[in-house]
Formats: sequence, structure tokens, C-alpha cells
Amino acid sequence: MREVPAAAAGDMTQPVAGRFRMTRRSMLGLVAVTGLAACGGEDSGTEVPPSGTPAARREVTADAYIFGYPMILIDTFRRRALDYASTNRFQHTSSLPPASQRTVVRIDLDTLYSVGWLDLRKEPVLFEVPEIRDRYWVMQVLDAWSNTVSTPSSVRPEAEPGAVPPYTYAVTGPGWAGKLPAGVVHLPVPTADAWLYGRIEVRGSADVPAVRALQAQLRLAPLSAWNTRAATESESIPGNQDWSEPVGRDSVAAMSSREYFDRLCELMVDNPPAPEDEPAMRRFATIGIRPGGSPEGVSTGELDAGVDAAKKKIAAYVDPASRMRDGWLVALNVGRYGTNYLLRATTARRGVGANIAEAMLYPALFDEADENGDPREFTLRFAPGQAPPVKALWSITAYGADGYLVQNPADLHTIGHPVAPRLAPDGALEFAVQAADPGPEVPRSNWLPIPEQGQFSLIMRLYEPEPRVLDGSWSPPPLVS
Repeated sequence: MREVPAAAAGDMTQPVAGRFRMTRRSMLGLVAVTGLAACGGEDSGTEVPPSGTPAARREVTADAYIFGYPMILIDTFRRRALDYASTNRFQHTSSLPPASQRTVVRIDLDTLYSVGWLDLRKEPVLFEVPEIRDRYWVMQVLDAWSNTVSTPSSVRPEAEPGAVPPYTYAVTGPGWAGKLPAGVVHLPVPTADAWLYGRIEVRGSADVPAVRALQAQLRLAPLSAWNTRAATESESIPGNQDWSEPVGRDSVAAMSSREYFDRLCELMVDNPPAPEDEPAMRRFATIGIRPGGSPEGVSTGELDAGVDAAKKKIAAYVDPASRMRDGWLVALNVGRYGTNYLLRATTARRGVGANIAEAMLYPALFDEADENGDPREFTLRFAPGQAPPVKALWSITAYGADGYLVQNPADLHTIGHPVAPRLAPDGALEFAVQAADPGPEVPRSNWLPIPEQGQFSLIMRLYEPEPRVLDGSWSPPPLVS
């Protein structure tokens, strides 16, 4: 599982004359490479007469691969996770990660996760959030296609007016019709498989026991078992490598084209495409891609060529609607995708589980830590009254070129949270972003270490951003060297 979805992608950068600076022009230039046609063999993979030309079949294959990618990727994570846990049961992270961890890229140090893989085929699955005072929490519900269906949180619990905690929610699958217990908030999901991705704010290692106590009060179970011990049972998220996102993504990439599409057709039986997907599904059906189907009327060579073309598109695409200002890239239209299948697939590849911008926003900045081998010293300054405007909390975390935390002697990796930074005399917030210790004049809360050399990224996390962030009237300041 990768924490940072959408905008924070290590492959969204372009070196220029030895420097590492991303611009709107270089971003959009990436899209051009996706137009390259792919070629493949014409060996017969089926006895069904082919439809259209080989080029057309390759194009349909590429579009079908992109269409199904998020669901295949989530299903891969789900299968791996269920090697260690059961459906309809919480899995919790039990500690903050050390800087040496190499399992999750661009990991979040602000929250501990509580994850549930929901099976909605037989009945609703309920979850309950206890009273959590003075601490942010969010319980994101995603469908099998990676769309965020609902995001109840401490800021927006999505409960009836006047309701008080504990808050109880019922996630229901397609076609369910029944009666829920009184006071339960109904969260309908259009697919039989769903992903509950919960987070509770943690304020450093010393605060972990307090969050663990809250995790122990979370409840999750099918409706028929809601009043049994099963609702309180949970497991821990394993730290081993074979459950990590890079491994899951690589597993999907290694699937043969026919294996990929057979899996997609199987998953679509219980996780149907949305009504607005009908035009795309009509196209895909011309090569056998339908719920319960299998590739037909298309050769293995055509499938392979279409898949190769799709992978290039997914890897290179940058949403032209993303906002770039002062070096910060902000993706505002992730989390719910409609028929923008390429954005949905690209977002999943770069960080599956993206939430909607109204709940979480992840401005990202990429740069070079050195100038011809000499470490650079940066300053990030928020003018008086211009600290990140959020209803919950904010932070900025530094990562190396590989997307992992930057190991440093001071063991500092984030600013803004959990330790409040010190204001300058004029009320500004000023941070030293550099590898070397800036000295006693800069408090530890205002220093963010980066690598001495090579590429690095800064990810700003805005939990429950205010409207002026979403409408663009506020944006992060530039990183100045």
C-alpha cells in the first residue's frame, strides 16, 4: 500500500541540463510519447472471427487494459493481504515506520492505518468509530475500481444532524435492499468488493499507545455478526516486503495479457462497470472483454502489443488539469474519476487509494539536492497569515529519489506535524530545507533534512483543506535556494 496517491509520482519529473525541475511544459510533453503505435504478432489466439483491423484491435486492447488497471491492482493487494488476514476485519498498523523501512514509498508519518477488505456479496458490513476527542480521523471507503465512495471523518462524520459518537456505518453492495439498525449511516457501494482505508492521527512515537487504544475500540463485522465478538477482532498489517505496493504493482506488470484480461472479466461479474461505462464496454466486448468473458477474436500478439502501449500511456500521463504553481504540483480531480479512465489508472499506479481533494490534498515538489555535487540549502517561507489553511492538520515530508524517507543523524523527516513550528518575529513560518544542520539559530521544528545529492521530493499533506486551497486562492510558496 502506498500512502501518497495521485500527484506524488517519482516518474513525473524531467532532468534539464543536470538540474531537476518540473514545469507545466515538461509535464505536458510527457503525454506526447503515449501516441507511439505498438506492434505485435498476428498468431491466432482464438477461433472467433476477428473484428476490425489489427490496429483497431490493439487500440481496443490498450483501452481495456487502462480501464481495468485499478481494479486488477487493488485485487492484487487484496489477495496478498488476505494471505495474512480475513475479509471484513480490521488490520492495524501498530507503530510508526523507521526511516530505514523500504516497503512503502512516500509513507505518511501523520497517521496510523486501519484497513479492512470488505466482502459485500451476502450482506452489509458495518463499522463503528468510537468517540475520538481532539484528534483527526478519517474512514475512506473505496469501490473495486478505486473510486472514493465516502470519507466520513472527524471534520465531516456524515452522520445525521445532532448525532454523537460512536458513529456506526453500514457499507452495502450492489442490489442490496433491506433494513439497517436504527442510527446506522448507510454507505452504498456499487461493487461487491470494497476497501475501508482508515487513518487516525498520531503525534509521534510516544503517542502510538494512545492511538492503539483507539484502534482497539474500532469495530468491523458483517451485519449478522455485528453483536458478536467478531466485531472487535482485528489483526496487524504485516511489515514484510511481499505485501508492499511496489511488489503488487510489479506482479500486475508481470501478468500475461490473457491472464490479465481473464482476471478482469472474472472480477467484473461481482464488481460491475458503472452505467456511464457502457460505451466503453461495447467496444471492449468486440474482443471478448465483458463480465464473465474472455479475450476472443484477437490474437495473443495483438493483446500483447495493446498491453505494451497501455503501460506506456499509464506511465507517462500527467493530467493537464493538474495545477502547477511555484514548483508545486497539485492534483485536484482525483478520488472520483467518472469516465476519465487514464487518470484513474495513472493515479492507481502512482499511489492507489487516492482520496478526494475535499478530504486530503497532496501538493508535491521535486528538485535536485545538489549543484554540481555541492549540497544546496533551501528556504521555504510562508508569509504571515499564510500557513497552510486546513480544518485538521498539515505536514511536509521529505523523500529521496527512491521515494523513501531520508535517513539523517537528527532523525527528522517532517515539519508542521506533530511538533508545531516556531514563528518568526514577523509571524512568518520559515523552514530550512537542507542536508546540513542549520545550527542553533534554527529550531529543530523548522529544519527539514534532505539528501546531500541527487533528486528529492517534498510532499505536503493537507488534511481537510479549506476552500481557498481548492479554488486556488492559496498555494504553497516556492522553495528558494
